[in-house]
Amino acid sequence: MAGPRLRLGIDVGGTNTDAVLMDGDQVVAWHKVATGEGITASIVAAASAVIAAGGATAEQVFAVMLGTTQFTNAVVERRRLTKVAALRLAAPATTAVPPMSDWPDDLAAVVGRHHYLLRGGLEFDGREIAALDEDEIAAAAKDIAGKKIDAVAITSVFSPLDAAMEHRAEAILRRELPHGTCAITLSHRIGRIGLLERENAAILNAALSDLAARVVEAFIKAIGELGIEAPLYISQNDGTLMTAAHAARYPVLTFASGPTNSMRGAAVLSGLSDALVVDIGGTTSDIGLLLDGFPREAAMTVEVGGVRTNFRMPDLLAVGLGGGSLVRDDGSRIGPESVGFELERRALVFGGDSLTMTDIAVAAGQMDLGDEAGLAGAIDLPHVEVALATANAMIAQALDRVRPSAATLPVILVGGGAPLLGGRTIGGGEILRPEHGQVANAIGASIAMVGGECDRIFSLDGVSRDDAMAAAKAEAAGQAQAAGADAASIRIVEIDEIPLSYLPGNATRLRVKAVGDLAEGSA
Repeated sequence: MAGPRLRLGIDVGGTNTDAVLMDGDQVVAWHKVATGEGITASIVAAASAVIAAGGATAEQVFAVMLGTTQFTNAVVERRRLTKVAALRLAAPATTAVPPMSDWPDDLAAVVGRHHYLLRGGLEFDGREIAALDEDEIAAAAKDIAGKKIDAVAITSVFSPLDAAMEHRAEAILRRELPHGTCAITLSHRIGRIGLLERENAAILNAALSDLAARVVEAFIKAIGELGIEAPLYISQNDGTLMTAAHAARYPVLTFASGPTNSMRGAAVLSGLSDALVVDIGGTTSDIGLLLDGFPREAAMTVEVGGVRTNFRMPDLLAVGLGGGSLVRDDGSRIGPESVGFELERRALVFGGDSLTMTDIAVAAGQMDLGDEAGLAGAIDLPHVEVALATANAMIAQALDRVRPSAATLPVILVGGGAPLLGGRTIGGGEILRPEHGQVANAIGASIAMVGGECDRIFSLDGVSRDDAMAAAKAEAAGQAQAAGADAASIRIVEIDEIPLSYLPGNATRLRVKAVGDLAEGSA
């Protein structure tokens, strides 16, 4: 059947699964369903509804883009995680602070405190701390096999400068461990130079390996049940896409992809490339800054489930305000407690006994949900006005912390809880409420671009700065094209230049990021 070439965007959240059908930047149809125990059923229900509502067929879908919070939730909830053996190649240095020393006790207990401090690693100038001891690694492999541990994280000091030791250690483990029974994560592929934060990120990734395989398999099964033969992509936390196979290997790259998708969706729906975005959900509001259409990246370490990491993450501020937030003290105290996914059972407008921000918004005429009769006698107008003022003050204060300067920026409200905030301005900025903002997360996933990155150290003694920069840009663009980007659409969106005075040869580190539109027919 001939017709438009469509994208199917899906966001699988802890509470709702949202789906949108997109023709270019135009929303053809959208639908929300509750995320149930079975991920496959939720995806099939939401996607089937938008395909039917859009009068489309499975054959017209040329790509499926999916965002998920499943992996973040697993870490936060301490569930469905795999035991991990952490190999650190650094001895005799770094032994005073073993792996996972700064982890919350409950999470460390779930992942297991299995670590091995082995010889190896580099000094900051590239010299070896100690030579890699292959017999030592082989002995660790035998111990890991005896403990029946199914995931390993390998971290070497300064491996982002030279990853050879991590690769050699992986090869030994592959040789010594039972074939195909162990998922191995190399830290240089995830984090940046800081040892402990990069090691933490690698261990988290390894702990999610079994879950990632199951979840991605469920995604693929759901797409198959829909009769869609288009390739499946998973959204990353930098606003770009990765293949399903890559997501199964590196699930931590999906952390915070939900808010990132919402911000990218907000940019497309509003037509703005520089703005503040407030994504209001059921429990929290995520606030971030859009720069050139992409979320500003966090410059410092970011905690996930109480664990410090240093891989790329959007710079977000979470506020305990959402549609399910409990309202107390005549409206002057909101959250952080929330009824969450039980909103339709516990909120007053749904016949429950808990006063929530959804009830306040319904009473104020800002939302049309449930039965307003359920509010009779439980809430009065002054109560409503105080709660609305409190909510606006909470967001205004958070916007002041995120705003990069005193300059005024527009504020884009998205998410299912966007109607909680009234008025035309907040924090000095004009409020925009774009159409379809309630499914901005799925829209952001559907229009996500393909990315490529170069992160290399160049010696400027033998090459000019301009030539080094050109080489880094070409490598980033080449990676984006290899990942499925349309070559004509590729552009450079981020350049970081870090002189490394401690290395010989006038060295500088260049990080260049390129993005491009997904080429039709990419796999």
